[in-house]
Amino acid sequence: MNRTIRADRRYQLAPHVLPNGLRVLVAPDHDAEVVAATVVYDVGSRSEPRGFSGFAHLFEHLMFQGSANLPRGAHAHYVQSCGGVFNGTTHLDYTEYYQVLPSSGLEHAVFLEADRMRAPALTAASLANQIDVVAEEITGAILSRPYGGFPWLQLAPLVFDSFENAHNGYGAIDELRTATTEQAHAFFERYYAPGNALLCLAGDVSAERGIELAEKYFSDIPARPVPSRPVITEPDLTAERRDSYVDALAPLPAFASAWRVPDPAADLRGYLAYLVLCLLLTDSALGRLTRRLVRRDRWVSSVDCGLGLTGEVFGIRDPTCLVLTASPVPGGPGTDAILRAVDEEIERLAVTGPEPAELTAATRTISAQLVRTLDGLAGRARHLAVFALQHGDASVLNDLGPLSRTVTAADVQAAAAMLRPQRRATIELHPGAAR
Repeated sequence: MNRTIRADRRYQLAPHVLPNGLRVLVAPDHDAEVVAATVVYDVGSRSEPRGFSGFAHLFEHLMFQGSANLPRGAHAHYVQSCGGVFNGTTHLDYTEYYQVLPSSGLEHAVFLEADRMRAPALTAASLANQIDVVAEEITGAILSRPYGGFPWLQLAPLVFDSFENAHNGYGAIDELRTATTEQAHAFFERYYAPGNALLCLAGDVSAERGIELAEKYFSDIPARPVPSRPVITEPDLTAERRDSYVDALAPLPAFASAWRVPDPAADLRGYLAYLVLCLLLTDSALGRLTRRLVRRDRWVSSVDCGLGLTGEVFGIRDPTCLVLTASPVPGGPGTDAILRAVDEEIERLAVTGPEPAELTAATRTISAQLVRTLDGLAGRARHLAVFALQHGDASVLNDLGPLSRTVTAADVQAAAAMLRPQRRATIELHPGAAR
């Protein structure tokens, strides 16, 4: 099926709130007979209890272990028998559960999400089993891989001081092994209340049908108190922070630097100026650092710049960071010289700003990236739900492309002027593998 993907396509949105507090958002799109059903809970790793790093991630796994009505594996069976796919993901500030399937199977998906919101099977057996699964995931994704968790896990405790922001949200195996079913039940009661969640249905479903299904399957779930959001604001850095560690599996060095940026919920346009700045520094076509450090001087094999310690540009609350990563070449001048070059290029942008053509190209790139992100139903439903939770209005997503094009050269200059060494935290990775 061929269709034209328009830049800044505006999605029609139908919001609704159930008496138990569950927010519902329907985003009809009848281009194909496919629909996404996503539930986003307003809880992530920054909300998990001290001493249980990775508990939010572990709980995400527990939500796939059956319910009071359905055995383990039934959720997967029903979605896959409809020809669909499903998954869950834990982020810093939210946890998402989704399925994308033919629209004929939508009612199955809504029932399944309501069923586990009502009463997941939180048993000692499923907890023990999923602790082992998460432990294997941590070992495979971090402990046994070169550059595992880099730079998030090492940079977060350098740029932040509080447990909420600095701890290992992926999971600490020794801490997770002490978790109990009582803690799992308490976590569910506190954070998985209907009023702390949003159901988004995007794709081949009418507003009326989507709201009807939400009412049918979710309305009898009892309301519970909604937890207050954690206070995670921290003072900015006033002096440069540096640290290093050895990665025994890494063959080559790397480093990452972070600077705090504006709150994306309170100052979205100011936040977007830093996204434009990232493109001007390291985009493959536009990047000043790419041209200088990779192509001209050949001091690094790669350099990249983005927003968010975990690579998530949107869907994150304050505090968050602009993160620059680089891979110095063997025998090159080293981190200090590279950072001096980074400072010089940032200073040029702070003093003179970008050229008009550079700025136009960068903002067009943001629009193109948004089109790619939102064209897929899973990504669209997730972003709509998260914007509704964090900005109070999913329609903000409709205006993101046009808003990025209002960023001026002066905005970029002001953003660049904030990237001073005294506001920077840098972690260096030294290779330990035999070379």
